[in-house]
Amino acid sequence: MKRIFITLLTIGCISFTNQVQAQQNENFDLQSFIENLFNLQDESLNYEDLYERLLLLYENPVNLNSASVDQLKGLYILSDPQIDSLKNYITENGKLLTIYELQLVPGFDYNTIEKLVPFVSVDSKEFIQDDRPLLQRILTERNNYFIYRFEQTLEEKEGYTEPESPDDTRYAGGPAKHYLRYRVAKSGDFSFGFTTELDAGEKFTWDPATKRFGMDFWSIHGMVENYKGFRKIILGDYQLQFGQGLIFGAGFGVGKGSETINALERVNTGAKPYASVIEGGFLRGTAVTYDVSEKMEVTAFASHLKQDASIRQDEESFEDYFSSIQTTGFHRTPTEIANKRQIAETVLGANIHFKMSEIAQFGMVLNSNSYSLPIQRSNQAYNQFEFSGKSNHNASIYTSFSLRQFRFFGESGISKSGGTGGVFGFTSTLSPRVDFAMMFRSYARDFHAMRGASFAEGSRNINESGIYWGFKYTLNSKFFLTAYYDTFQFPWLRFRVNTPSEGNDYLLRLNYFPQRSVKIYVQYRNKSREENTEDPEDGSTVVRAGTKQQVLANFEYRITPQLNLKSRVQFSDFRITGEFNDGYAFIQDAVYSTGKFVFSGRIAIFDTEGANNRQYAYERDVLYAFSIPAYSGEGIRNYLLIQYKLNRQIDIWARVARTSFYDRDEVGTGLETIDGDKRTDVKFQIRYKIR
Repeated sequence: MKRIFITLLTIGCISFTNQVQAQQNENFDLQSFIENLFNLQDESLNYEDLYERLLLLYENPVNLNSASVDQLKGLYILSDPQIDSLKNYITENGKLLTIYELQLVPGFDYNTIEKLVPFVSVDSKEFIQDDRPLLQRILTERNNYFIYRFEQTLEEKEGYTEPESPDDTRYAGGPAKHYLRYRVAKSGDFSFGFTTELDAGEKFTWDPATKRFGMDFWSIHGMVENYKGFRKIILGDYQLQFGQGLIFGAGFGVGKGSETINALERVNTGAKPYASVIEGGFLRGTAVTYDVSEKMEVTAFASHLKQDASIRQDEESFEDYFSSIQTTGFHRTPTEIANKRQIAETVLGANIHFKMSEIAQFGMVLNSNSYSLPIQRSNQAYNQFEFSGKSNHNASIYTSFSLRQFRFFGESGISKSGGTGGVFGFTSTLSPRVDFAMMFRSYARDFHAMRGASFAEGSRNINESGIYWGFKYTLNSKFFLTAYYDTFQFPWLRFRVNTPSEGNDYLLRLNYFPQRSVKIYVQYRNKSREENTEDPEDGSTVVRAGTKQQVLANFEYRITPQLNLKSRVQFSDFRITGEFNDGYAFIQDAVYSTGKFVFSGRIAIFDTEGANNRQYAYERDVLYAFSIPAYSGEGIRNYLLIQYKLNRQIDIWARVARTSFYDRDEVGTGLETIDGDKRTDVKFQIRYKIR
């Protein structure tokens, strides 16, 4: 009775806040959420997989009363002590009666709850088993929609002009890009859908005899969950994430960022449907997860996927081979079209996962990769230990467990070559105000994990070792500091680095939220990494440390529930062997909501020197599009995005973005060249909810 009284009193006290927050949730900006959580501003990272996963959670919130530790950690919002506190609160007081009862959970402040609310619920209906036929559940599911998107650059690119001679290459198709998506999904029950895309320059071709069905790329999946002992059954396209991503990393890890603690440990999500249009990094076939017991589950998977590659012939043996898989997904020119689906990759494997308790689990992964043609790298010294041949296999073991205030996790594996790789770390709450994390990684120069994506400085987990330290200090609900320091070594040569090399990377971010309508942060990052450069004295190639510094200041102010302003300044400089260049960007954003409309706009002024000082900044975009363009050179960038909710079933987006350059009279290179100093991109999207 006392708990109910406190809950009712809490609800009454925050009724006004709830009204404001309801307005915010209705127009919840998932892109800004990801930006604030993982902002690094150093390169055009693709967070599409993470974005899609969080959007599915937004549409199908996790029930806090029944969520597992892995589900809660997968939100990248809660720390281990907060998860433990929530579990203890529910154990001692019973199921949560309302989402706002979180304010009574020890360790939960307003900022945490504000981030959490869009992705969670306390819906009691989840505990009522739905015994209706699958087709009926699909037809009555509210998360059931179509999306169509059109994109085009208004200025004419060289690839679409008339050729001046018969030898000139041009794109096969027109300048428009088309995207179509259908999905019906309910978390914990089923997911069915397809995604198809025709990139600008690709030709619309309908020829079933050659397996061409209009659009250039198709991805289809079907999944049922919790069916007769099977946790999941997936047919079609899917991704895998086991352990810390050493052998299979599905893109759900965010690496180094301003969230220095909670996002470090990878979540064992297992098999997940694939619904993106990135034409690489996924599997095509079937994956099945079966619950052997309450503590043991087994996942078996098989995939056969044709991928793009340039086929060459060995001059001595006359055997065909390829040097790498091409993942751009473009099929516009004769060469790109000729490389389409030239090799086949077959992947077979299994995962055994033991869940001893909510805080302790371990497992193992076995898999084999085989290709229809052998991989043969170019004869360069840095390729000496790279994978070559037609087949590879891996095995790994992983674990995660909690011991008092420490959370430990790790994975260790081996490849066919005998090369080993491993990543081990822990997080800890040293005091109510101080969180700490540490991670060790070591990937041998001959460790080959074709689909691995564990924590690393490089783009792949090979030829690298390092130690990462993460730190978070919370003074109060208004002020907290996050920082990390990462030191790394590359024991063998790399592309454009002619000797073994090393480097370090550290970040410091001060966050200050003086009131709910104001958010301020200042961020500094320093990264030093050795690379090839020219000796200023004799012109020879030498390896020296290049150092990049970045400073970012961000001020966000919600003037009214309808109007939000954000101002940002970011600056960087790069130094190596006496060479110095820098770059900056001034950015002003505004978001205004009124009735059925949401207007978003930006004006950015930038001036940068060299590729190392490109300025990256998130931009609001249409649903399911994630935009982080590079501001390079000297100019102005602006965009306007309009969202209109026609009715309960139809949403419409329209976006126009223009970059005007002051330092050039041509934009782009090759067939992407625009004769002029401007580039204008338009985008239109419509979503139709069937229910």
